[in-house]
Amino acid sequence: MQGAIARVCMVVTAAILNHPLLFPQENTTPPEQDDEVIARMREHEERLEIEQARLEKEFSLLDSKQEEISSSEEGYSWYLWSTVSFVIFFTIEMCRVNLSDTEIRPVEDEDLLSESGAITPGTMGLNKDVLSNFCDKSNYTSAHENWRVREFVEGFADDLLESLRSCCDGEADMEVGDFVGIGSMFESWKVCKPLTCDLIVPFSPPDPYSFQFDLWCSPSSDMPPDMQGCGRIKVAGFRDDKEGCLCGSANLGEDLLCLLHGRDDTVKLDHSPEELLCSRNTQLLAKDQIMKWFQISLTKAWGRISHKYDFEVTFGNLDAAGALKIRFRSWKVIVMNIIPVVQLESTDAYFVPHFPSDHDSSPDPYWTLSYAVYERNLLKHLAKCLPQNSCHLHCLQIVTFLHKKQTVLTGKTALTNYHLKTSLLHVLLSKRPSAWGIENTEHRLRDVLSFLQRSLHEKKLHHALIGNSRVPEELQVPEVISKAGPINLFRSLVLQRELYAATVRHFKEMLRNAPVLIQEFTPPLSNGGLHHRQEESL
Repeated sequence: MQGAIARVCMVVTAAILNHPLLFPQENTTPPEQDDEVIARMREHEERLEIEQARLEKEFSLLDSKQEEISSSEEGYSWYLWSTVSFVIFFTIEMCRVNLSDTEIRPVEDEDLLSESGAITPGTMGLNKDVLSNFCDKSNYTSAHENWRVREFVEGFADDLLESLRSCCDGEADMEVGDFVGIGSMFESWKVCKPLTCDLIVPFSPPDPYSFQFDLWCSPSSDMPPDMQGCGRIKVAGFRDDKEGCLCGSANLGEDLLCLLHGRDDTVKLDHSPEELLCSRNTQLLAKDQIMKWFQISLTKAWGRISHKYDFEVTFGNLDAAGALKIRFRSWKVIVMNIIPVVQLESTDAYFVPHFPSDHDSSPDPYWTLSYAVYERNLLKHLAKCLPQNSCHLHCLQIVTFLHKKQTVLTGKTALTNYHLKTSLLHVLLSKRPSAWGIENTEHRLRDVLSFLQRSLHEKKLHHALIGNSRVPEELQVPEVISKAGPINLFRSLVLQRELYAATVRHFKEMLRNAPVLIQEFTPPLSNGGLHHRQEESL
């Protein structure tokens, strides 16, 4: 009898351990395969029923043989074990409905990239000759046009900012510094029109005021989790250490001097926080106030020098302050994004109120910290170690070209050029320099797309510079940034399921359409009208 009870326990234990819903495997069957799962479960149940019938028959034989010697206590034990077995089997069956809802259905979005028959970077059809033609075309465009555009933009920006400074009140307005060129045009990987130049312009408060910074990674920071990578800017110097002195607010005359402050360091007239573009009732710099001030100042500055130029300038709205569209008489268009920024102390990191392509910028008073200058310097630093005719910028050009063309077809998603550039930087830092020769363009392109595909699948794309130990020390990234925890640029995909699904569909369609899009961009070299047709397709 004890052996029979032991066998019953083994059967029940096997049923629990092997039940597909109670202990699912890591690669749980996707929802579209529910019929197959149910079929396997039914087959499993049938085998258990057969085994149970066999055991019941065996138990009945044992009962008939041991009926004379079995005691009433053993009979009660048998009923107890039968009841326990029934309860266990009943519990397993009740878990069928609950576990099927809680453990199978949530993997719908996670398996979007692993559907059968889906195009992957490894199976994407790429022609080496077509890729070579694309690289030749992009080099031609960069060599014959981009340098002339940069030269014009730099000269025009200098003139415009000089006019802006003359419009500002030196004692009341913000002080405007020299611009810094960032982005694809200044990193030599711009490939699509319209030609766009991004310029950042640092500004600082008038004396004796200064900026103080509170970063998300500071030990004493109380910023919410969704504000990672951001900071707050406090305007300091509102008579904190000179309270009670009237020399800055009263006219003492020429014959009277303040005993606390000399003639040269007399405190200037006070400004209210609102006058220094702070948020209401705070000393925190307000992004919307800065953008409004910069837009008005830039418009006045253009009004002063417009008579010197023979082209039309159109200004964007306040949501994109500093966005200019220059249209020549030949109908050629150049887009300039002049962005007011605040420099983080003496580093090359800048607080940015908005990005031209970012429609989900952080709310006031949180400013996003940009590392565009460090990223530009990183590309230059790595280029010194790469082969002379390397393919890293070609890979970035191809991926951004495909992304833009696919966006025209399927609309905007969460995927941006910055995500593509970040993926390239990660692959650049992980591959040996000799692997980036021009002959390896196809393989490196697949590596970048595979990295991006894996990041989408995991909904995790870390910033290339923040908390990355592979970044060379020569870049001199601030320690507070290099030692900070990594930031997930795909955090919005974790929180927004529909946005994630749309982004995955966009990426899959981009891979599927890649051969056709690249072929259309680079017609056969034998075509006599090659350059004319290519310039029209940009």
